[in-house]
Amino acid sequence: MEMETRYNPKIVEDRWHDQWNKNNDFAPSGKGEPFSVVIPPPNVTGALHLGHALNDTLQDILVRYRRKTGRDTLWIPGTDHAGIATQAVVEKRLFQDEHKTRHDIGRDALVERIWKWKDEYEARITKQLKSLGVSCDWSRQRFTLDPVCAKAVRHAFFNLFKKGLIYRGKRLVNWDTKLQTAVADDEIYYETVKGHFWTFKYPLADGSGFIPVSTTRPETIMGDTALAVHPNDERYKQFIGKMLKVPFVNREIPVIADAILVDMEFGTGSVKVTPAHDPNDYATGLRHKLPMINIMNDDGSLNENAGPFQGMKGQAARDAVVKGLEDLGLLIKVEDHEMQVGHSDRSKTVIEPYLSDQWFVKMDVLADNAMKAVTSGEIKIIPERYANKYLDWLKEKRDWCISRQLWWGHRIPIWHADETTTEEDLNKAFAGRNDIYYYKAQNGIWLICSEEENLKEDAVAGHKIVQEEDVLDTWFSSGLWPHSTMGWPEQTDTLKKYYPTSVLVTSRDIITLWVARMVLFSQENMGTVPFHTVYIHPKILDGNGMTMSKSKGNGVDPMDIEKKYGTDALRFVMASLCTDNQDVRLPVKKEKQEDGSVINTSEKFEIGRNFSNKLWNACRFLFPHLEQAGALSKDMLPMDSSIFALEDRWILSRLNSTIQDATKMLEEFHFAELAGFLYRFVWDDVCSSYLEIKKAVINSETLTAEKKNAMAILSHVLRGVIDLLHPVMPFITEELNATLFPGSERVINSAWPKADASLIDAKIEAAFNQAFAVVESVRGVRGRYNVSPATKLKAVVSVDTAETEASVKDCQAIITELGGLESFSVAVKAAKPKFSASSVVPGGELYIPLEGILDPAAEIARLEKEIEKAKAFAASIEKKLSNEKFVNGAPEAVVNAERTKLATQQDIIAKNEAALKELR
Repeated sequence: MEMETRYNPKIVEDRWHDQWNKNNDFAPSGKGEPFSVVIPPPNVTGALHLGHALNDTLQDILVRYRRKTGRDTLWIPGTDHAGIATQAVVEKRLFQDEHKTRHDIGRDALVERIWKWKDEYEARITKQLKSLGVSCDWSRQRFTLDPVCAKAVRHAFFNLFKKGLIYRGKRLVNWDTKLQTAVADDEIYYETVKGHFWTFKYPLADGSGFIPVSTTRPETIMGDTALAVHPNDERYKQFIGKMLKVPFVNREIPVIADAILVDMEFGTGSVKVTPAHDPNDYATGLRHKLPMINIMNDDGSLNENAGPFQGMKGQAARDAVVKGLEDLGLLIKVEDHEMQVGHSDRSKTVIEPYLSDQWFVKMDVLADNAMKAVTSGEIKIIPERYANKYLDWLKEKRDWCISRQLWWGHRIPIWHADETTTEEDLNKAFAGRNDIYYYKAQNGIWLICSEEENLKEDAVAGHKIVQEEDVLDTWFSSGLWPHSTMGWPEQTDTLKKYYPTSVLVTSRDIITLWVARMVLFSQENMGTVPFHTVYIHPKILDGNGMTMSKSKGNGVDPMDIEKKYGTDALRFVMASLCTDNQDVRLPVKKEKQEDGSVINTSEKFEIGRNFSNKLWNACRFLFPHLEQAGALSKDMLPMDSSIFALEDRWILSRLNSTIQDATKMLEEFHFAELAGFLYRFVWDDVCSSYLEIKKAVINSETLTAEKKNAMAILSHVLRGVIDLLHPVMPFITEELNATLFPGSERVINSAWPKADASLIDAKIEAAFNQAFAVVESVRGVRGRYNVSPATKLKAVVSVDTAETEASVKDCQAIITELGGLESFSVAVKAAKPKFSASSVVPGGELYIPLEGILDPAAEIARLEKEIEKAKAFAASIEKKLSNEKFVNGAPEAVVNAERTKLATQQDIIAKNEAALKELR
């Protein structure tokens, strides 16, 4: 039996996907303390990107770790219908392919098309997740619009409405004129836009004069209901209470005093108040009980309240109003002005503040409870700084607009009865039903139903009931995700056993949109928090710091990385990038495939592939020797401690220290540190050091007691490596376990290793660290003076204390072997030999005599020549950089390149001068 000469991720991954599924390894064991996680459901708008890969890798690391510690793990997968985003992409395709709008085909036909889109992309997302190796219980997969989740949505709405926490009202909202729906504050991004300040005369109604006022949105003048000035502004005090005439519509409005809205030092010191089209003006309108006049249609065009500009839209409307002011002799001046303008994250169009009838959730009490969950420590947010974002948003206690003017989503479960319908009619139609609640509104009776998905229009004999057209904000259903996925409102066995969940892993982007809402919904519905820990991970950006996306052309499909580098490589690099410092920049490059297609990839993942290959090759090297020693078995070979060499005690100490460190890192969510610990242990300690020290013993053709013991130690270490690496790199570890320990339990189910404190020896580890530092210094000298590795060197270490001397002497043989030394000595305050290179090492200094290896005169001459050459080159660069014309006129990248060249030459000069000093 032999191992494959090369590690083939594709074959290995396919094999273990099948095995895990066949053995139902991802399902809860039913034993041990529960550990449950719900996946942040990806939107069915398209395929997953590397941000999802990071999120799901981190969750899987935690789940696989907890499974190995004996916890009863449940990880529920699923997807989100993403109301606005999904409808937007399907509408866009409809227009591109058929030149039709949703209104051309109707609600039912559009929804049918979106369901087809959902089925296609949900299948693709599921394939990507499974390919990544995430160990979700796929039998429990949920979708936010499936019957189970839909029932939870209706039930939650019903309960909140009965408590008076849901209401309908005319409020100012963010309006997407392209998609013609309200959007949340968190779904808006801001861009700096070049615009203007138009200053014009606001005429007094009595014709006695005017007040100057500036605006960036002259097209909203027709919606003005007041002009505000500061109460202490001497320029305008005499005008307070007087009436002005709104240009173009000749409506009279008052001059009001408002110290909150007006900064008398800014601009003209007066502010036009348009309550229906500006958030600050809206608040002012509420304070002064001003009329609120909407001048805009749903599509952003001006309505009949805009007078002569009715039907105009956007820039055309603005230009027409400005020209109108000029024609009336009211325009004073125009100034350039840059401003931050909100855009819809979905349609990329400018957001319009818009007064409309919407459904809202009252947030005061709900927000207080959600804040207490974090301030009391019931929920811990990691890193802690993100708790402030959570709390700051909740402190605003702004009522949540939950209605969206869409066709895709949870239709609001309210039916409107006609005006002739009486409560007696309803009582007769729904006698004995507790799932129906009546509410007498100003325009008739509303029926709220918690159970039925759809009441029929003729459910009330002789009367017609009509369901509300709007759908709920996506985050309403997503906010129920932790308990709706477990079957709530039914008190299922899953809910009883696994709720609340253990941890949430998510991005900072949705702390307010999702995390906060899950907390307040869980407190309201379940009487508890949905999770006790929230881990916020970094964002993945491209090399230029831009968010990855398909539209920008910088997105990376995780499956492309998996094909090129292997899934374990992808997962390892994802974990290694996950520090507490936001964000992660990942350089992206385009690569042409054999079939002519072009994919985005990143060389960053070569680190993971190299690590996989290193581990595979080390095991392949050891395989025949383990076989010779009889160590290829599920039963471990016994180790004989009586014949342990120093390096044996060291590697066993390092193994158990690493178990302690890795466990600590996982418990504290330090994923990058975990990856670093494991990488250094496998690559440096096991492969580069222990195997190198033991090479002669391992390669012995005779199975001596020493070799058999070394094989016993290595099989013990490798099994530990496999268990420790499994949460991060599940495929290669399962394959190596099956190869090296045939018949043993699958790694996914084997116990997490426990550190044996009796084998940890801090003194030995410190001594070896010191020894390796000496070896690295020897190698550094070889590199500095171009001395071949085949050339045997002499070395002297001068140390500061007798304790350090004893420690170095313990490892003398190891230093001699790994450093390629002819002789080695250590002493307290040893003298520096003539013509020696030197290097600082822990607790002392290393000297390497070079006489007889290098010609002193020739080496000094070479170094002097290199220094002279570098100084000349540096001088030429300095001259160029001292030229202001070059620095100010050349592209920044060119100037920076010259500065980099100068720094490189200065580094060469410094290093060669230090080497020259050593030799003199």
